[in-house]
This record gives sequence, structure tokens and C-alpha cells, in this order.
Amino acid sequence: MSNRGGRQIAKAAALVMALFVVSRVLGLVRQMVIGALFGTGGDLDAYLAAARIPDMIFMVIAGGALGSAFIPTFADHLAREDRPGAWRLASAVVNLALIALTVTAGLMAIFAPALVQTLIAPGFDSSQQALTASLLRLMLISPVIFGISGIVMGALNAHQHFLLPALAPSVYNLSIIGGALLLRPRIGVRGMAVGVVVGAALHLLVQVPGLLRYGARYVPTLGLDNPSVREVGRLMAPRMLGTAITQLNFVVNNSLASGLGEGAVSAINYAWLLMMLPQGVFAQAVGTAAFPTFAEQAARGEQAEMRSTLAATLRSVFSLCLPAMVGLLVLGRPLVGLLFERGAFEVTSTEAVTWALAFYALGLVGHSGLEIIARAFYAQHDTLTPVWVGGLAMGLNVALSLTLPGVFRLAGWPPHAGLALANSVATLLELVGLLVLIRRRMNGLEERRMLAAFARSGLASLAMGAVLLGWQAMLPDAGALVLGGGGVLLGAAVYLGAALLLRVEELRAVVGLVWH
Repeated sequence: MSNRGGRQIAKAAALVMALFVVSRVLGLVRQMVIGALFGTGGDLDAYLAAARIPDMIFMVIAGGALGSAFIPTFADHLAREDRPGAWRLASAVVNLALIALTVTAGLMAIFAPALVQTLIAPGFDSSQQALTASLLRLMLISPVIFGISGIVMGALNAHQHFLLPALAPSVYNLSIIGGALLLRPRIGVRGMAVGVVVGAALHLLVQVPGLLRYGARYVPTLGLDNPSVREVGRLMAPRMLGTAITQLNFVVNNSLASGLGEGAVSAINYAWLLMMLPQGVFAQAVGTAAFPTFAEQAARGEQAEMRSTLAATLRSVFSLCLPAMVGLLVLGRPLVGLLFERGAFEVTSTEAVTWALAFYALGLVGHSGLEIIARAFYAQHDTLTPVWVGGLAMGLNVALSLTLPGVFRLAGWPPHAGLALANSVATLLELVGLLVLIRRRMNGLEERRMLAAFARSGLASLAMGAVLLGWQAMLPDAGALVLGGGGVLLGAAVYLGAALLLRVEELRAVVGLVWH
């Protein structure tokens, strides 16, 4: 990344990536603790099914939808040096989000039992449904708090401040770990639900010093006559629809998995979180750092600079996620065994998670690319295009989710793995569609360099995969620590060496980014 935007992203991404590593490691520790305490049993299925609804409320009203609309509009005020206007906008958005989130969460709490029985987990028995409804009511407090925290995060990122927002997820993970370890002996799985609520509060509080640093001013207004607030609403509307479709798809998957036997909901959740580990460290970190720069370049009308920044960012992300995908495919079983197989998490749980992980891994490149490409549209104040493309993809996802588990069962494979494959196929097609559309809008994406970089990274990843397969064949009786932990180190070394031989420039840029 040689241009100004690239250097700005690199500097921010180095910090964000390091803190995302900490957050993801803590998230992994959280899952290890949960696995040891609850395995893939019915109580954990209930917790995960209940947690999906608060996540959906936050993401639809004040999560990705609001961030994609708020940051570009807030950045416009900063570009014009209109700081009072920026904070009036932030205050109005906070107030409106609080009203919407409180009303929605309250209604969900009232109708929790009916929602669980008909939509969230119809395949659970009555006692498990009652537990799910109880957990849901408790965790519905968290999206209200996260709504404020998400807006604060957007405001700080628009100031090119990434430290405190990147620290917040780590505090959240620590709270859930504490709830699981300290409260489980007295209140069981409800301890994690308490940890979720406390963690949401800490997620917000850790960012407050950043607001003070930038002179934030709260204004008690709804700003309904404010053109900037209306612009946020205009940009949010299609994005809310797209996010709702995406989140509904997760609910449908959980609902379908609830009828595939005890542990199916937990298995796909473990696999999903493990697949999202490299996606979060690489793609989300870079995407978080890139978005304010994209927005700034778009606001200034610097299309050539934005095209170069976007293309370089995509190449760098692909150079990291291709080997991660191959690594998860080859090392899936020993990694799952190494990380989770202890306590209540038995060999059968390892097998169930490994199957789902293999098919989720196929979509890693798609999920990673979407983190970047969607933000390029949002930075141009276009939230509609990613929504209708994503809507088509999610429709395909739901259709495949209804059919593939049956196909897998006929083939003698665990049916829940079909849900993972459905997600991967739909996500990859979504990425292809958005790449075609952004290429037309940006008058190209340096396609030759993109294809060449993808091919070189792909060859280096295949070489790594071949070595890892040989490694496993040579040590058939080795434990998970040798095959999993040793395999990760060996794979990283092989990929790095192959990438250097094949002159994968993007990897050198990433290494330089982290080093500096």
C-alpha cells in the first residue's frame, strides 16, 4: 500500500490487528472454558439459541446497519471541521437507537416463550424451551447497552482512534468467562447470561475516556429535523433490511439445527466461532481500520486513491485468509481436539464440530472479502447495493439450509454440516456479485494484480496444505498438541517460505505492517 490512504490504513490496522488477536484469543479461551463446562449439551444449546435474538436486535437496529450509515455521515462533519454538528448527530442517533432498542427488547421479553416455541428452538423439549426463554429475557438487556457502545465505537473510529474500541471486545469476553467460571456452580448456564449483560456494560465504559479526549458533547435531542440525522436514516433503512435478512438466516439455522439432535446447535456454533477466528484477526481488523479511510476518500471525491486503497486492501486480506482456509481444512480435527476436548467436551463433540468446521472453512475467503468490499459501498453512501445482493445470497442460504442437511444424511454425513456448506456457498457467491458491481463503479480494481496475487497466494497455500497432509501421515499416532499446535507452526513457516519464493508482495506488506 503505497498511497496515503494505504499508509493510514496500515498504521491503524497494525494496532487493531494486534488487539483483535488479543480479543480473539480471549474469545477462544471463552469457548474452551464453555466447552469444558458444558460440552455440546442441552443447556449450552439453550444458551446459544437464546443469545441469537439479542445479537439480532443489536445488529439490525444499532450494529452493522448503524455503523455503515453513521460513520460516513459523522466523517463528513469532521471533514468540514464541524465538530458541534458531529456531536449533535451522535447524540440524536444515540437517543433514537435507545428508544428503538428498548421498545424492541421489551416486546421480545414479553413474548419470549412463544418466540422460543415457534421460531427460535421448536425442536427443543418443553424444559429446554423454558430455559431458553428465561435466558433470552435476561440477555435482552445487552443490546440496549450495546446500542450506545456501538455508536461510541463509530465516533471514535471516525476520529481514527482504534485503541479503546478494539479493547472493548476483550473486556466483554473476560466478563463472560468470569460468569461461566464463578457463577456456574450456583446458577448454572445462567451465569454466562449474567456475564453477557455485565460485559456489555464494560464494553461501553471502557470507551468513555475516548469520548472525553475528543471533547464529546451530549445534546438531549432526537434531531428529526436535522439533515444529517435524516441522511443516517436514509442510509440505514436498506442496510437494516439486509442485516435483518442475515440475522434471520442465523435464527433459521439455529431453528433447523434444534431438530437435528442434541448438540447440533452447539456444534455449528463452535465451528462458526473457530472459522471466524482468522476472519476476525485479519479481515475485520483491516476492514475496521480501512472504513474511515474509505469514507474520507469518498467524501473528498478521491476515486483513484480509493480504488488503489481498496484493491491493495483486498489483496492483503486474501493473502492471509487463503492459507487460513487451507489450514482449517487440513488441521480441523486436531485443532478442535486441542482446543476443546476436555471436561464435558468429548470425542463425539470433536467429531461433530470438525464436520461443521470443514464446510464453514470453505467460505472463509468469502466472509473475509465481504468485510472489505461492503465497507467500500458504505463509504460511498450506498447501503442499498450490498443489501439486495446480500438478500439474494441469504435467500439462497436459507434454501440450501432446508435441503442440504437431508442430502448429507442420505450420504451418511452429519446433517448439521449441511448448514455450514449452505452458508459458505451463499457467501462466496455474494462476494463475487459485489466484486463485479464495485469493479464497474470504480472503473476497475487492478484486476491483473488481483488475480496474480490470488494465484500466488493460492499456490503457496496448496504447498502448505500438502506439507501438512504429509506431516499428519508421518505421525498417525501423535496427539492433538503435536498435530494441531505443531501443525499451525509448521504451516505458517511453510506458507511464509513459499510466499517469499513466489513473491507474494502482499504478504511482505502485511509483515511490514505488523513489524512497524
